[in-house]
Parts: sequence; structure tokens; C-alpha cells
Amino acid sequence: MARTPSTMLLPLGSKAPDFQLLDVIDNSQCSLVDFSDRHALLIMFICNHCPFVIHVREEFSRLGRDYGDTGLGIIAINSNDVANYPDDSPDKMRELAVEEGWNFPYLFDEDQSVAKAYQAACTPDFFLFDGDQQLVYRGQLDGSRPGNDVPVDGTDLRAAIDAVLSGASIPDPQVPSLGCNIKWKPGNEPDFWTQSLS
Repeated sequence: MARTPSTMLLPLGSKAPDFQLLDVIDNSQCSLVDFSDRHALLIMFICNHCPFVIHVREEFSRLGRDYGDTGLGIIAINSNDVANYPDDSPDKMRELAVEEGWNFPYLFDEDQSVAKAYQAACTPDFFLFDGDQQLVYRGQLDGSRPGNDVPVDGTDLRAAIDAVLSGASIPDPQVPSLGCNIKWKPGNEPDFWTQSLS
């Protein structure tokens, strides 16, 4: 199974790149302004078929439940090429979100511009912003990976969320996430991706 780490290239303190994307759950449009009243915002680049995402996606449901009333906003984004990976199509995305009971938007980044703006490289890839939508954490959910014995409990990400919600410092170090690479459309690979292969 190929493993791709987070780029960690979006600098801490960066303003969250804006977007307007389709939420496949209810066919509405979603953008950052919809979360401007939140004390923190978690953006997760995920997909349906990646074994790394499948391994941890129950934790996404738990995050949604556990932080639903805390001021944390959660957005999941799928940027994969659905022509070559039909399991990640909007219809399949909607089915998964309903099956898992997700209480947060699941957005389709059809032209992959949002993944490029965030310099996301893998699924899952996590970006946590404070109440001013400035980046405070980019890294792994926890140390669990398919095939290891580390429990899926969201330790690293939860520590960062708890810190930003309480006004505390984000714990160090920030360890890159690891997963399948985002499935770029042929010829649409970003510069940071092609440079990582050279």
C-alpha cells in the first residue's frame, strides 16, 4: 500500500483559503463564511475508498458527536479524480456520509483547486484553524495506521482541538498525517506534488 505524507507546507498562521463547494449531503453550497462564528474549524481532506481513511473514519463520526456543541466546525472535502476512482463519486460520498451518520458537510472539490490551495497531499489530511480562521495545526489524527496496533482515538488532533478551544498553546510536535495520495486528474498535478516525485 503506497504511503504519502502531508506536505506540511501551508504555514502556521495562514488564513484558511476560501472556497465554495457542493455539500453532497444536501446539495447546498458551503464556504468558509458559513463557519465564521466558530471558535475553531477543522478541515479534513478525505475520500471513500482509501484504506487509511476507512481505517479511521469511525473517529470522524465520534469527533462530530463529541465536539458538536463546543464551537468547533468540521468540514470534510473529497478532491479525488472520480472518473478514475468512481467509488469517490458524489453519489457514493452521500451514501457514506448517511451510513456513518456524519453531522458535518462532505464537500466535493471537483476541479481540485481547494486541495491545491491547502497544499493537501494525502487522505486523510487535517488542517485546524482558530476562531480567526488562521492555521494552528496540520498533522495526523493519531499514530494509528492500517496494520499497526495503535488504537484509533484521535489523540493528536483532539489535543490540538482542545487547546485551541481553551486558548492554550498547541502541543508540539506536529506529526505529518500519512495516507493514500490525493488522486489528481491527469495533467492537473500541482507543483508541490510533481516536485516531491523528482
